[in-house]
Amino acid sequence: MPEIHTNASPEAKAVLPHEAHLTHAELMRLFETFREANDARLAEIERRAGDVLTEEKVARIDRALDEKMARLDRLVLEARRPPLGRETGAPRPGAGEHKAAFEAYIRSGETTALRAVETRALSAGSGPDGGYLAPPEVETAVTQRLAAVSPIRAIAGVRSISAGTYRRPFSRTGPASGWVGETASRPQTDSPVLAEQVFPAMELYAMPAATQTLIDDAAVDIEAWLAGEIDTVFAEQEGAAFVNGNGTNKPTGFLAVTQVAESAWEWGKLGFLTTGAAASLPDEDAADLIIDLVHALKAGYRQNGRFVMNRRTQAAVRRIKDASGAYVWTPPARAGGEASLFTFPVTEAEDMPDIGAGTTPVAFGDFRRGYLVVDRLGLRILRDPYSAKPYVLFYTTKRVGGGVADFDAIKLLKVAA
Repeated sequence: MPEIHTNASPEAKAVLPHEAHLTHAELMRLFETFREANDARLAEIERRAGDVLTEEKVARIDRALDEKMARLDRLVLEARRPPLGRETGAPRPGAGEHKAAFEAYIRSGETTALRAVETRALSAGSGPDGGYLAPPEVETAVTQRLAAVSPIRAIAGVRSISAGTYRRPFSRTGPASGWVGETASRPQTDSPVLAEQVFPAMELYAMPAATQTLIDDAAVDIEAWLAGEIDTVFAEQEGAAFVNGNGTNKPTGFLAVTQVAESAWEWGKLGFLTTGAAASLPDEDAADLIIDLVHALKAGYRQNGRFVMNRRTQAAVRRIKDASGAYVWTPPARAGGEASLFTFPVTEAEDMPDIGAGTTPVAFGDFRRGYLVVDRLGLRILRDPYSAKPYVLFYTTKRVGGGVADFDAIKLLKVAA
């Protein structure tokens, strides 16, 4: 006869899904039926008048009882397992508990409930020295704000990973092909040459401060405040790294890779066109130069192309006219829209260099395919009420990487004779 264990801890029962409670109630009812039938079977055996129908009934109830117990065990296991993904809008198991525990930690430094949540989720690397993971809702809010504030992140491809490095295989050359006759022999084709791109996630940190009065104010949405404090700082650091980062403890910016003249372009380098003037845009035919830059990009990339430049370069480009005397720059059609240059949208990135000798102030390309931003899941926060008394510091870390994913998708305009 199977044993029924109901001595689960109150903490474990608190996280069980509603379906598990229903299954447990059905299990107990089924066990009562099993016990009655089994008692009847034993009584018949003692009277030496065993009934075949009773034996079959007990065996059938026994099998059903085993199935219910297996289902209950599976539900309990799933409730304790950290969620790796879920459908949009689907509730996350234990979401309310994690949110309440995190808020208690932020407001008062209480860690007991938060440690219990991370222990059940098998979280590694957490604790008072490394901080605690913020609820996914807070991480999502920060990421959404970054996408709105960080110009390169808003136009680049983005991947979320759970490891420290994202590895991307790609083919330098496709398989060989050719035309043959209907009955001619087919020569064996060469295999494609595969290479690997590596995008490590580097640690980005911010340390907003708050007064204890603000933290104690129940009317303040502490999670929204925290997301609002760190998103601008993260966006500024990201924006600079995605453009000019050298790859040492930060992402590799697209202007940091090797640059060659477009006529000598090869994979692993970005091609550029020159302005023809040593330290400025050309006084004449500047519109034709922009057209040449657009068409340096292949058609497959050009349909999703956009310009990237800072506000001072954009001010100079706004003065350019075509042969008919019309300005090539078009202002946004509506509030919050994007300006365009020859119908291609313009993204304003302050970390792009100014127009000057040897600089590359204008980039054009399909950045969704050309540049990849890698986010490691997890936003970690450490509460520090000691280092800057009477203020409370929140040491917040996030791991981000980035680099050029397709060297054929971005072209540059270089100021040179």
